[in-house]
Amino acid sequence: MRFGLLGPLHAQIAGRAVLLNGPRQAKMLAALLIDANNVVAMERLVAVMWDANAPATAVRQVQDAVSGLRRNLAACGAPGTLISTRRGGYEIHLAQDQLDLLEFDHERHLAEKHTTPLETAGALRRALACWRGDALVDTPSQVLEIDAARLNEQRAATHKQCLAIELGLGLHREVIDELTALLREHPYDEQVAEHLMVALYRCRRQGEALQVYERLRRTLADELGVDPTPPLQALHRRILTADPALAAPVPSHARPAAPPDSPAPASPGSAMAMPVRQLPLDVPDFVGRAEVLAEIAGLLGGSAPNRARVAVVVGGPGVGKSCLVTHAARLASANFPDGQLYLNLAATSDEPRDPGLMLAEALRALSIAGSAIPNALSERAALYRSLLVDRRMLVVLDDAGHADQVLPLLPGAEGCAVLITSRTLLTQLPGARHIDLDVLSPAEARELFTGIVGRGRVEREPGEADAILDCCGNLPLAIRIASGKLTGRPAWSLRVLRERIEDESRRLAELRIGDLSVRASVDLSLRLLPADAVRALSLLGLLGAYTLPGWVVGPLLDRPDGEEVLDTLVDASLVRLTATDALGEPRYRLHDLIRTCAMEAAAPLPTADKRDAIIRVLSVWLDLVGRGTDRLPGGLLAAAPGSAPRRSLPDAVVDRLMADPIGWFDAERDNLLGAVKLAVDWGLDELAWELAAGTATYYDHRCLYQDWQHGHRLALDAAEAAGNARGASVLLRGLGQLHIYQDEFDRATRALETSIELCRDTGDKRGEALSMATLSTVSRVQGRDDEALERVEQALTIAVGEGDRHIEAQLSCSMGVMRLMQGRLEEAESWFDGALRLATALDDEHRMAVVLRRFSRLHAERGDPDEALRCLGQALATFEKLADERCAAYTLLEVGRVYAGQDDRDRASPALERAAGLFHRHGDRQDEATCWQLIGDLDAAAGVHDLAHHHRSRALRLWQTIGEMNQTEAPARPSSP
Repeated sequence: MRFGLLGPLHAQIAGRAVLLNGPRQAKMLAALLIDANNVVAMERLVAVMWDANAPATAVRQVQDAVSGLRRNLAACGAPGTLISTRRGGYEIHLAQDQLDLLEFDHERHLAEKHTTPLETAGALRRALACWRGDALVDTPSQVLEIDAARLNEQRAATHKQCLAIELGLGLHREVIDELTALLREHPYDEQVAEHLMVALYRCRRQGEALQVYERLRRTLADELGVDPTPPLQALHRRILTADPALAAPVPSHARPAAPPDSPAPASPGSAMAMPVRQLPLDVPDFVGRAEVLAEIAGLLGGSAPNRARVAVVVGGPGVGKSCLVTHAARLASANFPDGQLYLNLAATSDEPRDPGLMLAEALRALSIAGSAIPNALSERAALYRSLLVDRRMLVVLDDAGHADQVLPLLPGAEGCAVLITSRTLLTQLPGARHIDLDVLSPAEARELFTGIVGRGRVEREPGEADAILDCCGNLPLAIRIASGKLTGRPAWSLRVLRERIEDESRRLAELRIGDLSVRASVDLSLRLLPADAVRALSLLGLLGAYTLPGWVVGPLLDRPDGEEVLDTLVDASLVRLTATDALGEPRYRLHDLIRTCAMEAAAPLPTADKRDAIIRVLSVWLDLVGRGTDRLPGGLLAAAPGSAPRRSLPDAVVDRLMADPIGWFDAERDNLLGAVKLAVDWGLDELAWELAAGTATYYDHRCLYQDWQHGHRLALDAAEAAGNARGASVLLRGLGQLHIYQDEFDRATRALETSIELCRDTGDKRGEALSMATLSTVSRVQGRDDEALERVEQALTIAVGEGDRHIEAQLSCSMGVMRLMQGRLEEAESWFDGALRLATALDDEHRMAVVLRRFSRLHAERGDPDEALRCLGQALATFEKLADERCAAYTLLEVGRVYAGQDDRDRASPALERAAGLFHRHGDRQDEATCWQLIGDLDAAAGVHDLAHHHRSRALRLWQTIGEMNQTEAPARPSSP
């Protein structure tokens, strides 16, 4: 997923350009992107769309435009949570690498933190690489033009800063063309003119430097009537007199003590006639890796007492280890005047090189030949170390396979250093620093691609370029292959290549040119793995593009030591350890291209074996979901178990994961939906509905309505297609509750009525009671009190008949609410007392708190605010302990009502404001509006009319957004059971 506004407006998801239906959607997207990850107020969106003279229906038209934009984004595969509705506006949620503006700001921020000019310039260059032209050049809007102008100014300022630093680094030849173009764009900018004059002078182009000054002097005089500033005039005089202080510094990125290819005098007693210079040719289009290069440079420039400095660059196939080490070695070559030795250990080839033969090769390079080379490995290693003891040499060991292959080749002299590349961790090397190399950043990947393909070609099809890079997963090898194909086929458009590689089943075949192939590179690693590790990788590829917990390998292989096999894959750089989650559990991920290779490797496996592996993993997910839900409050949304298999992890692992059930659900949120989709894809409808339904309590607790709906819809389609009436009834009940939360009462009614019919068909009495009780909420909210009461009574009769005391406690409380609404206070008290006794007997503290919250309204009706507040205080403490924010918000709303009834504005307003904040966080606009209306009424009663108007207007705007323009008092919001 990639968005851009630093140039023409750009939106691409999963390799597809997002269709924008007209300029209004484009303006909406641009406005959201400019303030990404922040709420964009409705007033601003109206201004962006119309500039002035907005129609009376402006808010509705903005809502329609955003809805259309959401549909178009979803059609390309965007998550439903990409654009969220916020209080008074909307917010788009993007990661740094998904929006060019966020990348630009991030790199500029990094530039401020760097301490060396070279690092700062590198960060600024990466920031400038985010641009594709003038900001929002194709999105006309007077409001957006102001933002575009601001962004273009930031670009120009960044460009000037970068060029000034590079000029100071001695790169005067390199910056002349850019300074010339920049001065053409900003003809009055004396700072740019000053830099250009200095750069030209340092290139011995004194006359051209003076011409720049003269043109600027005439422009300022003719058009502005002013002269150049004194500093620029002084620079002009210094150039005229050839001031020696203007001489160029030695470029700091290449400041050798002696030319790297020139002979250096041998040390006394040396067997070498000349220094060894064996480094391979540098990659001419090397890009990025600034942090890793700095780390290597720091290591090579440091010291290690009594031993050589050793760095091992570890990374997966095609990640660019050899290119990086060669580049780093050449940058550091001046620090090793006695030479640079290069040995390819060929660990991933059919015939890895023997360390004895490698030592013989090294000794010959050090002028030891023939019979002077000992026969024994230990003797060769001793002679090798002796020859290097007084030398300052850099040894590069490329493609190392294991520590035994490397140890004999390590010099012992502290003046030497060793750079090693390997696909596996070499943890047995004493004192070695391991550097984990990942794929390129998006900006680096684009820079590499542009450098090979050509800027003009990329700028003509920027969206296609982004899609190609997405398909390559920013893997350097894949980018080089894709770029090489385009270079060799100048008549191809970028679209042609994108269409050929966007199909994942063809991608590996297309990513091949000459001897270069992503598949072949991965196969080299697979050949070195034991069979169980290859099988594990193959099966991991079936789980999808998710970040996974380590325990999944055990069920996949059906063996208890799965994590040992996973360690083998991590050590081989085929599975990446990406992070540690909030629970302290490591998370793992396959690069997309490696996952594609893994899926190819899994293709020959019997379908039954793959299906069984998927079932084993999903059955563990289902068991963990059930255990987590059992530990959450208010678990009536969770259905009774179906017939899907359940498989448990060891007790110690389960206890660790479930120590914080909400934290576990949060960490596995993406995988919860992924597990449902995986079950659907494999035709496992029973697992699909149980997984989807099992997460409803968590989604309810966190108000994750988009995840809730997506998972239930996926599973419902599968259940209906399979004729699974039980699963469909449960999922429809969950969707019905969700529609109630979203004020979609007609949809809720249809879903719940169908759920009831299915429950009756399958004899699911408990499910029928729950669906009927949920349907009664719709009746109550829509003012059909008699119907609501009848439905509660039906549900309660079923629950009592089934002996389900949890549902009985819930519905007894609901009966109390209904009687209270009818003014029958004595009967309401009896029902509340019964519900509280049941909840207490069940040790259900969440249900007890719900009953106390409801009970408080009865005490308030009887004129006993102290008892009402006591109940509410006890309920609030429970909800806060259980981290149930929505129920806490309802409780605070009731606290505000009680204090408002006493005209106690000082206590009512803080409680209502806190409740409004919680409702806003969870997208509950109706109850948020109720809070602001009550606060406004309190303000008016206190004579604070400005505040009263502000708060009431805020409430009205919220009601307008949910289609209740003429409402003066919000109806009761259906609360959680």
